[in-house]
Amino acid sequence: MTPPTLRIGLDLDGSLESLGNSMKDLADALDATGECELVRFRTQSAPQSRDETHLALRAFWEPWWRRSLGRSIDGLLARVDLLHVAGLATPPTKSIPMVISVDDLRPLREETRTHLRINQLRRAVAHGAILVASSRCASHEVQEVLKIQRSRVVVVPPAVPNVEATIDGQDLVVNVTGLADLFVEVAPDLVRFATTRGARVVALTSNTGGQRVRAAGLDVTVRGRGEARVALANARVVVHLSDGARFPSFAIAALAAGVPTIARSTEINRELLDGAAALVSSDAEVISTVDDVWSDTSRRAIMIAAGRSRAIDFAPATAARAYVALYRDVVRGWST
Repeated sequence: MTPPTLRIGLDLDGSLESLGNSMKDLADALDATGECELVRFRTQSAPQSRDETHLALRAFWEPWWRRSLGRSIDGLLARVDLLHVAGLATPPTKSIPMVISVDDLRPLREETRTHLRINQLRRAVAHGAILVASSRCASHEVQEVLKIQRSRVVVVPPAVPNVEATIDGQDLVVNVTGLADLFVEVAPDLVRFATTRGARVVALTSNTGGQRVRAAGLDVTVRGRGEARVALANARVVVHLSDGARFPSFAIAALAAGVPTIARSTEINRELLDGAAALVSSDAEVISTVDDVWSDTSRRAIMIAAGRSRAIDFAPATAARAYVALYRDVVRGWST
């Protein structure tokens, strides 16, 4: 017997992707399953297409929604079975179950901890929301910081936008996420390595990180996160330098594009990238690993094949199937 079609309210704001809007990619993949009828909307910006629902007085209510307070969203949307949001706005609901994707752990960590985000998520959970972490280790951190039951946090990796295969890339691309100081330390060795091979080092980083790199006077090409696809299209090797606070979407996209990738052996990278990327246990290993991955044809071929296989686990279609299963479980539990 065919299960009933779910009517899902999906917030297109909140994507952390530099490669595109992962929530829109998820929405398109959910449509393709044939199991969902979507009501698309935005909590933090105005509608951008005619198929998106306009929320009355959205700009007024958004500051309240960032605290999980204010007007319920029930009366602002057409009837839905479930609400799914991924950004900083978590509007209250009266009779609709809600799923909240928590892909960025920085606001929950000690060095940047703000009671605003913590209290917001606790309040939402107290009203029945289910939180979605991007990995098992992220789910443990969310549970510990928020002091909530394990049953209130599930794991579903976000959709990593589809990318084109990289052909004959020549750059050493370093994705710097929260570790600008570390990159400044290792960059001179990376530049020397790249120069001897007629290549360049490209740092993909935030505006703040880019300022730090430029101030150091390094011979590095700095690209903003909005140029992620351009950087990936010209990469021969990707080095993923991250503090582990965010899902490693760029590293996974590099695997999908067929670019051998190196990452620090953090808990989240071991969970998600082990066996597909080259993981280094110390920063001193970066240069020797880059040298090996850059020139060893056999190893590159193995890494390319393994990376493309692993990336399928995080494709929009894969994420959509996992979310449909989650939606059905939440709706079923809400109605019983």
